[in-house]
Amino acid sequence: MPFNKMPALFSPQLLLLALLMLATRFHHTGTSALLPDASVAVFFLAGLWHGRPQGFMLLLALAVGIDYVATSHMGVSDFCLSPAYIFLAPTYAALWYSGVFSQRFTETSWQHTGYQLMCLVAATGVAFFISNGSFFLLSENITDRSFTAYVDGVQAYFPAYLQYSVLYGVVAMIINFMVLHVIELKASSHISE
Repeated sequence: MPFNKMPALFSPQLLLLALLMLATRFHHTGTSALLPDASVAVFFLAGLWHGRPQGFMLLLALAVGIDYVATSHMGVSDFCLSPAYIFLAPTYAALWYSGVFSQRFTETSWQHTGYQLMCLVAATGVAFFISNGSFFLLSENITDRSFTAYVDGVQAYFPAYLQYSVLYGVVAMIINFMVLHVIELKASSHISE
């Protein structure tokens, strides 16, 4: 079925983002052979480019399914699976809704792309606070729940969390900007003919 004839739930952008998450979700920080997890950027970009709640639910189910297969059948550590795991839903919802909010910056300009990137950075901070904070409070793997231990954890994990999110986001936004710019140029050249 051609992309332009596909049901709204299955936009080409959503399918590409799902494939990106499928390819990267197995290792949060990546390895020499695997890219780092793109899930944070994927949920933001899906909200920005797709915006339908069904798409959010599809990606959330995919994330849970990947985690299940990785920890149950592929030998990936289940260290992060705790009662806090349920907080991934609001974590990803914050990213998704920030992406939906960013749809207001639709002009094909570097300024609007910059606004979208600022929304991604802010949403990444909120997402980290939700996921990391809930893990810190609820995981049985955390033995020191002092404020100092929390700050140490934030300093250890937030820079990479933000770096990977922004890296994937910037690459995707630049590609999107260039594609839209080419489409606009072709459309304007057809109009002038």
